[in-house]
Amino acid sequence: MKRKMWAGILALVMVLSLMLSGCAGNDAGTSGKAKTLIYARGADPRGLDPAYVDDGESAKVIVNVYEGLVAYKADSTEIEPCLATDWDISEDGKEYIFHLRENVKFHDGTDFNADSVVFSVGRQLEGKRTSDMPYASFTFAPVESVEKIDNLTVKFVLSTPYTPFLANLAMSLAAPIVAPSAENAMEQPIGTGPFKFVKWDKEQAITLERNEDYWGEAPKLDKVIFKTTKENSVRASELMAGEVDIIDGVSFNDVDKLKENGAEIFQESGMNINYMAFNCERAPFDDAKLREAISHAINREEIATELYQGYSQVAKSFMPSFIPGYSEVDVYEYDPEKAKTMIKDLGKEDLEITIITYSNPRPYNPAGQKLAESIQGYLAKVGIKSNIVVYPWKEYKEKTMQGEGDIMFYGWIGDNGDPDNFLGLLDSREIESSLNAAKYTNKAVDALLDQGKSIPDGAERNEAYGDLQKLLAKDAPWLPLTHATSMAAYKTEVKGFRLHPTGVVYLKNVDKE
Repeated sequence: MKRKMWAGILALVMVLSLMLSGCAGNDAGTSGKAKTLIYARGADPRGLDPAYVDDGESAKVIVNVYEGLVAYKADSTEIEPCLATDWDISEDGKEYIFHLRENVKFHDGTDFNADSVVFSVGRQLEGKRTSDMPYASFTFAPVESVEKIDNLTVKFVLSTPYTPFLANLAMSLAAPIVAPSAENAMEQPIGTGPFKFVKWDKEQAITLERNEDYWGEAPKLDKVIFKTTKENSVRASELMAGEVDIIDGVSFNDVDKLKENGAEIFQESGMNINYMAFNCERAPFDDAKLREAISHAINREEIATELYQGYSQVAKSFMPSFIPGYSEVDVYEYDPEKAKTMIKDLGKEDLEITIITYSNPRPYNPAGQKLAESIQGYLAKVGIKSNIVVYPWKEYKEKTMQGEGDIMFYGWIGDNGDPDNFLGLLDSREIESSLNAAKYTNKAVDALLDQGKSIPDGAERNEAYGDLQKLLAKDAPWLPLTHATSMAAYKTEVKGFRLHPTGVVYLKNVDKE
């Protein structure tokens, strides 16, 4: 009797053990605990529908929830298939036919197909797009139509050959495919990506969970929480205390301390630019000569070495040096005496201006509002009085769109590695979209931008962009300041993490031990 009883107990134990080991083996580690990764960043997204936002904080979440027809490779802006398996381009470069991946579902179980591509893109084309779609014209300006050929085939018809088109379709904004069934994608996104949206606690956190029905290789993490922590130093403290797993916007002041506490530091040259923009549509900075004078008053080398402690390089043009078509056109050496003379000759000795800035750090400007304070000091040395008005990031964006401020600060993290993606920020046709923050208009600039878009990659295209940079340097709608080193910090338990050159982080292949 005892033997039978013990045999039964042993059998039960074996069954339970097998059940438990099966659960633990479901991508949750040997402990059987769900893998939750907490990613802390400096600001809440503006929204989660890629058609209606233009900021990096939104993009970080968007790239993990949505996908596009094509994608970038993990460590470059080289194009690879995604929701489209392959594509054909007509000889004249005006038609693109995409063959869509089969058996792909949106997170709500509805089908991804040609109709969803037509919906997601079509709403952003001329005649349908609205003024609150900041990237729509930037991404799809030459697209005349997007048409369904059959359930798994779509055709884009362009008005002119457009060299950046495939690169644009891989971008994190405008291009990702949104489910037609999503009634409020700004706050409850529905995509095909490796992670599904769960909830958004405003100004606190966004929670995602693994998409169990993902068409590709399943993510290694069960849950991702994008936590909002506005101060760099507080984020660093959270990482060192083990409260979060990854932080971005790392302050150079915290690097040594983070290393001492065992954190890993991701660091590489950033595909970005940090710039000071003049409001070019009204006095006093509708005068290019005054913009030039002010540019000579700013010590950018000191900003790079002192304010940013060597974690940035002085910008010598309007885009990073490794972007095709780059031309070093820096003509604004630090010369406060020259600035004073020019200001006097222009009769602007008693000039008083308003500077607006954002309070929180940005990836291209980890110093936040301290940059504006530095600029204020340089201007005072040449006799210009300036008042600084500070806003939180989301409100700041709205104020610049409304035209507030004489001088403002912005930056750009490249979306696709194409020169048009940087220089197109000075296209007069992008004033309404808010991408042209300087509200700068020059028809010659617009013409060179159009020329560059239509020329195939190569020497002729690079020459057109070189001419464009020379023209911009003469007109000075911005003062290019610095290129920031891309930095993030993370626990040693986090594996496979890297910042993409476009500034986002794809978490599909990230693991946590």
